[in-house]
Amino acid sequence: MDKELHVIFGAGQVGYPLAEILLAAGKQVRVVKRSQGDVPEGAETLLGDATQEAFCHAACVGASVVYHCMNPAYDTQLWAATLPRYMDNLIAAAGKVGARLVVLDNLYMLGDTGGKPMNEDTPVNPCSKKGAIRAKVAERLFSAQRQGEVRAVCGRAADFYGPRGSLTMFGEYFWKPVLAGKAGMALGNADTPHTYHYIPDVAQGLATLGCATEKQLAGQVLWMLPCQPAVTTRELVSRFEPALGRTLTLNVMPRWIMKLLGLFVPMVRELKEMAYQWDEPFIVDDSRFRRQFGDRVVAEVEAAKATVEWAKKTYT
Repeated sequence: MDKELHVIFGAGQVGYPLAEILLAAGKQVRVVKRSQGDVPEGAETLLGDATQEAFCHAACVGASVVYHCMNPAYDTQLWAATLPRYMDNLIAAAGKVGARLVVLDNLYMLGDTGGKPMNEDTPVNPCSKKGAIRAKVAERLFSAQRQGEVRAVCGRAADFYGPRGSLTMFGEYFWKPVLAGKAGMALGNADTPHTYHYIPDVAQGLATLGCATEKQLAGQVLWMLPCQPAVTTRELVSRFEPALGRTLTLNVMPRWIMKLLGLFVPMVRELKEMAYQWDEPFIVDDSRFRRQFGDRVVAEVEAAKATVEWAKKTYT
């Protein structure tokens, strides 16, 4: 009997470990990406541009499940131009072949919640340009599901950390100075509770949604992906200390410096509007997922150790 084909668009921070999990589960895996690069052994690679509708249709032929793990560079104008096209194309392609479409999303569209924990019923209320873009794209997915264009399920996650997290707050700009014996840098208040999703937990959550039966999904389209309990940024950083063998110092970038740097550094300029997420508790409530699928998150100590091991291999 032929193996069930799972097609992953995007082979970055989450797409790669997702492919590993699916391969280990005995699935046939096709990784769709723009350029040559690292993919797990055993996965098929297909190169192309997901903004092209015809390519997306070809990439999804034979698929039982399609995963949307793509995210263009962190630029508002690029998001506005690209994210709707990605979504439209994957809805059409997955719908045409009858595949379930599993979409990875963030929490930007929920905006400022006043510190209240966020769950699947939290109202959409973006307070940033990027959040407004995400809200529009998410509604396109949910509308397509309601209209019967595609069988869809969406998993949302907060900020990432962990192996392969080079584009996170705990990427190059954090680890290079830390591994050189210097202080780490944090953006925003480091002492407010904040949910950080461990990347392997995100990948496992998406695989769970992709492999679940319709009965297990229970008609729910939106899920908060499983996560460790929210902690302050300072506390999360302290978990890295045993694996590093020393105490870590954390420098917090004041808002006025962020505004100043934003005039010259594009990435800081793009991050400025998202700083509200650290001004108050930013907490994900993943209880729906846990009730339905059980506790699948990696232990905090193990996650911290794996993150440090990855950072050492990557940045030293």
